[in-house]
Amino acid sequence: MRVHSGRTVRDLRRENRTAVLQRLYFDGPLSRFSLGPVTGLSSGSVSNVVAELVADGLVEEAGSVDSAGGRPRTLLRIRQGSAYMIGVDVGETRVRVELFDMALTELARVEKPLAANGPRREDRYDVAVVVAHVRDSVEEVVRRAGIEPAQLLGVGVGVPGIVARTPEDGAVVHGQTIGWDAVPLERLLRESVPLPQEVPYFIDNGAKTLGQAEMWFGAGRGASSAVVVLFGSGVGACVVGDDLRSARAVEWGHLKVQVRGRRCRCGAQGCLEAYAGAEALLERWREAGGCPPVDADEETALTALLAAAHPSAPGAEADTTALAVLDETAEYLGAGFAGLINLFQPERILVGGWAGLQLGTRFLDSVRDYATLCALSYPASHASIELGTLGPDAVTVGAAILPLADFFAQGGRREPAEPEETTPAWKTSLRERAAQ
Repeated sequence: MRVHSGRTVRDLRRENRTAVLQRLYFDGPLSRFSLGPVTGLSSGSVSNVVAELVADGLVEEAGSVDSAGGRPRTLLRIRQGSAYMIGVDVGETRVRVELFDMALTELARVEKPLAANGPRREDRYDVAVVVAHVRDSVEEVVRRAGIEPAQLLGVGVGVPGIVARTPEDGAVVHGQTIGWDAVPLERLLRESVPLPQEVPYFIDNGAKTLGQAEMWFGAGRGASSAVVVLFGSGVGACVVGDDLRSARAVEWGHLKVQVRGRRCRCGAQGCLEAYAGAEALLERWREAGGCPPVDADEETALTALLAAAHPSAPGAEADTTALAVLDETAEYLGAGFAGLINLFQPERILVGGWAGLQLGTRFLDSVRDYATLCALSYPASHASIELGTLGPDAVTVGAAILPLADFFAQGGRREPAEPEETTPAWKTSLRERAAQ
């Protein structure tokens, strides 16, 4: 049966379930009486939807509250153990896999290092090694958490690079900076990871998964529009509005900031990432005469750079070379932020990633100053630049949200897609006509 808007009754029921689930998830526990105003549904519709969700095991009672002059009202909440999600972060030095329940409580975590196996950066990201790490880690977190694989809503994966999709292979990753050229990651994972076929994969850019996490649970809550910046070895960004389904990753790190400038890891010259990513920042410090710790990883080396520029010991003098490199990096980032402000006019720019959070508020003050100088005054005056609040592991949380968001969009049902409707007669006629 169809309604006048073109949506079926089934569509309306799914939308009603989605509305109730989301409000209980973000604002619960709530009573049936409270659900009406926040969802726009009638009391009868709320009662019917809640009854379905309780019967499905997704919602449970959570005590009661007094009402004004009437019987106590029963509170409802999402049942924490009703389903589970896995989040995967294919990061710059490791593959991290975490398993969460519906309340995003971490039940198990496994990390596998991506150690360089040769002189080239691409060797660290050998596709077979990454797939094997994900396979072994997924098996381990499922075993540790003691859940049945069929209870999973899905596996979300955050990756570096551009993610396209094909009918044959699903998600295909184009990661130029890591040497991935059209890697059919979804197909490879599905062939390798021992999960039921009905458990879906959701693979997307790591900056986008970070953006999803910050908008749902972090510093982006309440913003109508934001750009979330992932600042690690390189830099990336996600542009997102209050409708999270329209979020999109942008290759911000490969915006040109200097013609015929420094060589970027993507192979081009003058990219922002060649100046402002942690890898490039540390290289520029070394070239300027700085002394990063020998054989240290990037996080340790960046800590040393900050300590040199801002020594904690009383009376210690700051390393002027380190200070100059940080200030120049802030200027490049400020110019990059100005580009984001002018192009997208966001309400907020949020900085996350291990390097962004490690550099912290003191560094961000300089970035704000340079961004204000470079951006158009009106959009700059309406955009705040802040640190993210979910910590350096937020990509994994955001990856786990991908199957959760899809589950909500389906009204909390895990059903196969509906069969396609019969092709209208006019389409058949015109196709036959065109073929003559």
